[in-house]
Amino acid sequence: IKIRYVVEPAPLGTAGAIKYAGDQLTESVVVFNGDVLTQIDLAGVIRLHRERKARATIVLTPVDNPTAYGLVDTDPEGNVRRFLEKPNPDEITTNNVNAGIYILEPDTFDRIPTNVPWSIERSYFPSLIERKDTFVAYAYDGYWIDIGTPEKYTQVHRDIMDGRYEAEPFRNISAPRTWIAADAKIEDGARIEGPCFIDSGSLVKAGATVGPYSVIGRQTQIEEDAVVSGAVIWPNCRIGHEAVVRDAIVGRNCHIGRNVCVGSGAVLGDKTTLTDYTKV
Repeated sequence: IKIRYVVEPAPLGTAGAIKYAGDQLTESVVVFNGDVLTQIDLAGVIRLHRERKARATIVLTPVDNPTAYGLVDTDPEGNVRRFLEKPNPDEITTNNVNAGIYILEPDTFDRIPTNVPWSIERSYFPSLIERKDTFVAYAYDGYWIDIGTPEKYTQVHRDIMDGRYEAEPFRNISAPRTWIAADAKIEDGARIEGPCFIDSGSLVKAGATVGPYSVIGRQTQIEEDAVVSGAVIWPNCRIGHEAVVRDAIVGRNCHIGRNVCVGSGAVLGDKTTLTDYTKV
């Protein structure tokens, strides 16, 4: 597989960007949505694509609520017969949705205008069906998640620590999975409750608590009697004395002052400073 990194000069949509990147290619093109995490057997998808001599192959996965995704109907042989982007509840006939993983033949890109924003879901896929191209589906019911919201982003970390998604460094660690970098410093009197992750160069001071499902980025300092629980803290942050951060996401280089309270669902961008006694 050849990997090519190309960024379009201006947004061209989900199909326009593919054409911009692959217009000169002659081999099958593998496309992944950038916000998808999965353990799919990509070789198996490519094998099906080649066996069926498909012009395009789409991976489908079942979800509880298909209204937020592209709904895909297939016939008994796995041929795609209808593609409906983000259907209304009364239009739902299947819970199999577009997983954001495709194998495409570049000689079909002629139906995508050059340097024009174009949708793969609303324009390119329907064109395959209209022209009766061989457009097949690969059904996958393993781990798959669309990390499109802060809640899903947090859920991914929990899935990794719980072993629902196998990833380093937790792969061979027994529950409760706790990983602390060799050069992280945990002072006497600090409390660490797994599962959690504490990265290189971090400091957890005496009296501080790192609770379950916490992720502490490298070079982050957690001061005395602070509590971090269920939160994702990016690198180079400082969590002040007696501050509490629960079930939140904190970007890089943030300063959380003394006695600050950051509550569930909060998302702080890079370089955020919260002064002492702030509540978020």
